[in-house]
Amino acid sequence: MKRLVLLWLTGALLVQAMAQTRVFYVAPEGDDTWSGKHATPNRSRSDGPLRTPRRALQLLLQGEPAPTEIRLRGGVYLLPEPIVITPEHTTRAQGRLTLSAYEGETPILSGGQRIIGWKPEAWNGKTVWVADIPAVREGRWYFRQLFVNGRRAVRARHPNDGYLKVESLLDSTPDWFQGHTRFRYREGDVPQFGTIEDGEVLVFNRWVESRLPLKAIEPQARILSFGKRSTFALQEGDLYYLENLPEALDTPGEWYLSRREGRLYYLPQAGERIETIETIAPALPQLVRLIGAAEQGRYVEGVRFQGIVFRHTEWSLPTEMETGGFVQAAFGVPAALYAEGARRCEFVDCVIEQVGTYGIELGRGCQYNRVERCILRNLGAGGVKIGEPTIRENPAEQTFGNTVQDCVIQDGGKLFASAIGVWIGQSYSNRLVHNTLSDFYYTGISIGWTWGYSQSLAGGNLVEFNLVHHIGVRSDGDGPVLSDLGGIYTLGIQHGTVIRHNRWHDIAGYRYGGWGIYFDEGSSGIVAENNLVYRTTHGGFHQHYGHENIVRNNIFAYARDHQIQASRPENHLRFTFERNIVLGKGAQWLAGGIDANMRFDYNLYWREDGGELRFGGDDFAAWQAKGQDTHSRLADPLFENPGAGDFRLKPNSPALALGFKPFDVSNAGARLR
Repeated sequence: MKRLVLLWLTGALLVQAMAQTRVFYVAPEGDDTWSGKHATPNRSRSDGPLRTPRRALQLLLQGEPAPTEIRLRGGVYLLPEPIVITPEHTTRAQGRLTLSAYEGETPILSGGQRIIGWKPEAWNGKTVWVADIPAVREGRWYFRQLFVNGRRAVRARHPNDGYLKVESLLDSTPDWFQGHTRFRYREGDVPQFGTIEDGEVLVFNRWVESRLPLKAIEPQARILSFGKRSTFALQEGDLYYLENLPEALDTPGEWYLSRREGRLYYLPQAGERIETIETIAPALPQLVRLIGAAEQGRYVEGVRFQGIVFRHTEWSLPTEMETGGFVQAAFGVPAALYAEGARRCEFVDCVIEQVGTYGIELGRGCQYNRVERCILRNLGAGGVKIGEPTIRENPAEQTFGNTVQDCVIQDGGKLFASAIGVWIGQSYSNRLVHNTLSDFYYTGISIGWTWGYSQSLAGGNLVEFNLVHHIGVRSDGDGPVLSDLGGIYTLGIQHGTVIRHNRWHDIAGYRYGGWGIYFDEGSSGIVAENNLVYRTTHGGFHQHYGHENIVRNNIFAYARDHQIQASRPENHLRFTFERNIVLGKGAQWLAGGIDANMRFDYNLYWREDGGELRFGGDDFAAWQAKGQDTHSRLADPLFENPGAGDFRLKPNSPALALGFKPFDVSNAGARLR
């Protein structure tokens, strides 16, 4: 009887809670003069769903306080402006505000505009489709992306495939932090172009890209000149290509936009019909803004987005910006979904795609938020940004305690190649768990924004059971174009940060620096354990400089140039490298600045192709004579099939006697339903 009474009371309370939840319905065919209380229009079409999420939020502010759901019917919503949610909204919703997909339907929130009025036209010896866009001609709109029938079309490019190389530089710079405004190109690389006023050159240099407006082409001297400086000093052999030049419109699927004419030119692909083509160009830099005031203790709290598709954002470098990019990670590029002063908000089962920016940014004062089971793909920049470059002294304004879990983040850097899959700046106690990241030109995961040993807030972050692959080199074979990158990249003191049970593979740098786990300047207090790293160009592990890091019980295999690297000698314990298995084929096992302030022991090393192993200038015996690896062995670890990526140990592996603990990363990566 007591159990029946308890069940009855529980059910009654649930019904009461459901009855108290206010629901607004929104549909593309709705009407903002209606009440939004019904999912479909009534027979007389005097009431039904609203047309815009903005109107639902307005009605929320006008109503009595109550938990609120905004249910979006399927279809495309072309947003004239971002959806803005403030503390006033979440206070009125009593900390429970949900924007979700109507059951079984897919709402798409787009920051784009449809391009219509296409006409065929003979142009430059081709038949192209042309659309007039007065807003472009009048200077009110410009875009660098175009989506045709759901596909990211190619902005007219030379060359169509691959890259050109800088031949030489004509100007000296005081240091490599000062960029160039011109360079000489190689004979035959750049054809004669008639109109260059809207052209851009994208140059890849060190670990960044520079988007440089084309100012002049001097064919006789073979010089390209630009309206901005490159981010850093260029180098001979840097890769580049040209965009948005009319003569480069030579391959079906490409497009060219003339700002002066206000005309968009498209060279159609086989099978495309001018009567049915759907073309969308992005117009908004952001789709959603959660704006709290953390410094005042006023947070956007308890907002949940679920089952929504977000598409089409556009952002470009400000005209007043003197350089063609950012010094690292494209950190100044905004995100399609932006939050500051947000607590306990959630993005669940959402898709962010076809954007020209980052996907999600949890900025200043964002705490205990979750990004879960989301797919972020086809990204102009990167996936998720957490925190800021700035150190906030006020704890209320600090960013911490956020989770990114079971997400797929892939195919990024379309416009800003140096962008990151997941970037954590001055932010602590975040969790990156069971995510799949792939196909970025730069780094998969980056943590920290302090170069050296000064103050840092990036401690206590957990990176666990992630699958990160094809970084630097993409799975389609494109790249590498950038250098100094890693599957995971860290900066500064960050005690308590743990990197474990991850699988990293196929990571490549252009000139140098395609590492699996990369502890860069000042990285300290980090533990990396139970990770599998294989097929890198420059090493499974690299520490530039830092102190008291622990690298234990990992598997590092098949690096191209050397297996392990340690760059800067220092007068303290730099790192401990114990109970690891290192497998490769080349002679150079440890490279860089090698001193006695590293601790190597209980490791198992095996060179598959025979021959000696070199630790700096030493063979293994000389290395041991210096007190390093005194208990380590040279022996076949007896993996099941390492060439095929199967690194399970056989029962009689000699690694076990050294204290190596087998681990399983077969379930690393996103667990999507």
